[in-house]
Amino acid sequence: MKDRLPGAIVKGISSAGILVMLFILYFLFREGLPVLRSVTLKELFFGDLWYPAENPPVLGMFPLIAATLAVTGLSCLLAVPFSLLIAVFVSETAPRPIREFLKPILELLGFFPSIVLGFIGMVVLAPWLQETFDMLSGLNLFNASLLLGILTVPVVSSLAEEALGAVPQDLRDASYALGATRWETTRKVVIPSALPGILSASLLGIMRAMGETMVVLMAAGGAAIIPLSVFDPVRPLTSTIAAEMGETPVGSPHYAALFFGGVILLVMTLTVNLLSAWIEKKGKMVR
Repeated sequence: MKDRLPGAIVKGISSAGILVMLFILYFLFREGLPVLRSVTLKELFFGDLWYPAENPPVLGMFPLIAATLAVTGLSCLLAVPFSLLIAVFVSETAPRPIREFLKPILELLGFFPSIVLGFIGMVVLAPWLQETFDMLSGLNLFNASLLLGILTVPVVSSLAEEALGAVPQDLRDASYALGATRWETTRKVVIPSALPGILSASLLGIMRAMGETMVVLMAAGGAAIIPLSVFDPVRPLTSTIAAEMGETPVGSPHYAALFFGGVILLVMTLTVNLLSAWIEKKGKMVR
């Protein structure tokens, strides 16, 4: 009985969590799919105008999707290489006292409040960008991407460091015995062995950036246009939902379109998550 009780408790809590997730998915699809009564899928995905307050509403979500992908891609382009350098330094190069100091710091930075970072982007980074580059507004794609990159660095570097640390020490010792230097061992032995974990960490960082709300709401500029420059203001899906949901009549096409935007985000993040799981599985099969 003592052995069964903890197992029953864990199963009950796990089942409750699964039921909650299923209920959220049901509610998301129930509220979002009615938008298809007003517009077609082609108009939703490829329409380049977002004027939900018009009569009839114009619900082209292509600028919002393009902004989401642009912000996520640029932030990861800025953050992932820097994160991997930090991970290699902490795992392979840093002395043990520095490593023991940096590892908890990286994990703590992963919980840095995004709203604080968004506020810094509004009051510090945006005026600096506006004055330095002579722009109309410092709230733009680059501002939001830079801040998202700062949020992504601790996540990717911490997970990548764990992947590097999981490489058996015997591989390193064998490489040193053959006359390889530390850099050659890291580049030709450790990183290839940890590559599936590094790729999974990078994809999880992408998913973290894709789902962020407050930073892009405060720093991206809020213009529903297709970005042609890194200094264009943009309006990703997350910021659109956060900014407009509170003032949208329940049951209206605009209301349903915002929920459908949530469905799109769900599919995008689920795709990245499944890709990460597939890479991790392939890596285990290779090992």
